[in-house]
Amino acid sequence: QVQLVESGGGLVQTGGSLRLSCAASGRIFGSYAMGWFRQAPGKEREFVAAIRWSGGRTYYADSVEGRFTISRDNAKNTVYLQMNSLKPEDTAVYLCAAERVRAGYSYTRDYFADKYKYDYWGQGTQVTVSS
Repeated sequence: QVQLVESGGGLVQTGGSLRLSCAASGRIFGSYAMGWFRQAPGKEREFVAAIRWSGGRTYYADSVEGRFTISRDNAKNTVYLQMNSLKPEDTAVYLCAAERVRAGYSYTRDYFADKYKYDYWGQGTQVTVSS
């Protein structure tokens, strides 16, 4: 059982920054990957970024690469999403997710972008970017 709690959402202007946090209960082992997804009104839940807990390899959606950075803090069992140069189209509920992965296996970005692969989800935190 894994519980995830997101925080850090809010209202910012275009070009502003936010740092989202996802705190996991207990210890996240190396067999997990952590992902950030977002869902805007009337749209499907879409992949934003992911990180392998063991090794810290990262993956990004094309729409956020260069602006967003995903990272982890092993001691705090927390994953972060630093969002810079925010745009109105970034407005959405951002959700943290966790999935089990095979250590050493060569997963692709497409694998982590598949929301159906994830085993656990947080409640989400709202990010609103005004134009």
